[in-house]
Formats: sequence, structure tokens, C-alpha cells
Amino acid sequence: MATKKYTVTLPEELAEEIRREVGPGGFSAYVTRAIERQRERDRLGELVAWMQEEGGPPTDEELAEAEAERRELERYFAEREATSGNGGSDLPMAG
Repeated sequence: MATKKYTVTLPEELAEEIRREVGPGGFSAYVTRAIERQRERDRLGELVAWMQEEGGPPTDEELAEAEAERRELERYFAEREATSGNGGSDLPMAG
């Protein structure tokens, strides 16, 4: 992917904290990943708004089903992490 240099203004304390954590060569990559994640969230927000516009807000039944599925996935990943012995590091990293 082609890159282009931009100037942005960040709070100094935040920028220096990130630079210390990621090292001198990792700052741009860190900021790029943060922006990509924010764009994903923005697109998901747009999708949710569209879906609610088309079908209305979720019903209590749909919310209960979604919560049950979330709990099931949470259990699955907790069990997987407990049995992997490596803290789940075999899972792919997001973003």
C-alpha cells in the first residue's frame, strides 16, 4: 500500500506514552492500526443504524438470544484459553 506523510496534532503525553511502548519505528504503524479500528467501528455503527432503520430496534427476544450467544462464545474462548496452556496466544490478533 502506498503511504503519504501527514501532520497531525496529538496530546504530547499520549504520543510519548505510545512511542515508549512501541519503540521508535512503531509509532506510525500503531497510529495506522488505531485509525483502521476506528473506521471499522464507524462502519459498524453505520450498519447498525441502517439495520435499525430497516427492521426497527431489536426485540427483547432477539437481545436475549444475542446475549446467550455472547455468553456461549465467552465460555468457549475461556475454555480454549485454559486448555491451550499458552494464554490463548494461538488465537489470531485482531486489527
